[in-house]
Amino acid sequence: MVDDNTASIIPLREARRPKTPAERQRAYRHRKRQQRQTAQAAVLPEVVTSQANVTPITPPAALPVATNATRVISTGARLVTANVMPVTPATELPVAANVTPVTSAAALPVTANVTRVTPDITQVTESRWHATNRCSTSSYGLTAAAFALAGVGLIMNGWFARSLGSTDLAGWLFLAIGVAADLVALTIPSAAAQLWRTRRRIRAAAAWLVCFINLVFVATAGIGFASLNIADVTLARASRVTPAVTRAQDALRDAMTARDRECAGGVGRYCREREQAVTDLRRALDATLNSVAHTADPQTDAAIRIVAWLSCGTLNPTADDFAMLRLVLLALLPQVGGILLMIGRAR
Repeated sequence: MVDDNTASIIPLREARRPKTPAERQRAYRHRKRQQRQTAQAAVLPEVVTSQANVTPITPPAALPVATNATRVISTGARLVTANVMPVTPATELPVAANVTPVTSAAALPVTANVTRVTPDITQVTESRWHATNRCSTSSYGLTAAAFALAGVGLIMNGWFARSLGSTDLAGWLFLAIGVAADLVALTIPSAAAQLWRTRRRIRAAAAWLVCFINLVFVATAGIGFASLNIADVTLARASRVTPAVTRAQDALRDAMTARDRECAGGVGRYCREREQAVTDLRRALDATLNSVAHTADPQTDAAIRIVAWLSCGTLNPTADDFAMLRLVLLALLPQVGGILLMIGRAR
């Protein structure tokens, strides 16, 4: 049997108790905190400028840990407790560092010499104002011209349509048709363009078809009005008596009197001479009347001469050619009001 003395006591090492989940989490957070502090201590000298005075941080591993522990002697008869002095780890000690704050370049106020561009901006603004003013002026001008032409077309077609009626009722009915057709010619182009812009293709095509049919009708009425009035004026000018016509008529009258006197006793040589004189004077009178008729429309004669002069004699239009051109223009021009109104609203 072993003696109960000091030499017979064998010190045994006590096994560590397994950590609880809470202790493991606390130890894990403690290690992570130490790693972050170590990384910050390594990066901080690179960020701070040369003026920064940083107190070096001693890693926890380099700090001496002083422990005063008594071995625990486990015997079957008694229990000896260890006297351990708690040591605060160096990582929990506050680290005092004199760090000069470094302001980032992005946060520093930037003072730049900026040249004022107010005169240029004013000039651009004035240019835009002038452009807008010109656009508005042209739009208003086109709209006014459109309404003026539409008013002329209404009066022309209404007057000519009423003149076609055999009775007053028929005349007023024709007048209503002519006025309605001119109103359609004024408004339908803008409506058709609006339908086309809103991608209503079928309705826009139908509107343009109605516009074409209505244009043919109002153009026919305009041709009737223009041709009737031009013919009346030309006939009135051609039938006027000029001094040349008066002299030709007097000479023909004297020749007819002499012929009657010579031919009263029978047909002879002198009678035939008087007959020939009367025939020549009648031809002269017709030529004089024709010259007056030609001068009844001086616009046609002047246009023919201008075209021949500009083309160096290559083009020689007749009076009928220019008369037809003038008739078409007079008939179609009052119907352009709808197109002008469409353009004016589009601007």
